[in-house]
Amino acid sequence: MRKIVFATALAIGSMSLGMAATPIFHDGIMEEVFFQDYKEIATADVPAAILTALEADFPGATLNKAYVNEEDHYKLEVSAEDGTTMELYADAEGNWLEM
Repeated sequence: MRKIVFATALAIGSMSLGMAATPIFHDGIMEEVFFQDYKEIATADVPAAILTALEADFPGATLNKAYVNEEDHYKLEVSAEDGTTMELYADAEGNWLEM
């Protein structure tokens, strides 16, 4: 049985050369996790809708770094007032995404 699962993982991995996919095993079930490539952008290039949502939902937070992917999803590295850091994800319209 392990050989079948291993062979399946190898087959799936070789078919997805164009995508960054990593097979994950848990409880004997295989899942694929797709990683999206984000490119760093200047914080000044973050859409105003995202900055407005950040101010409204995370008052006093500081935007440290910003990234964008091909789907116009933004990854934000933010520092809260208490010094903790977090990663937030949003679309171009300022809607928060769960990742």
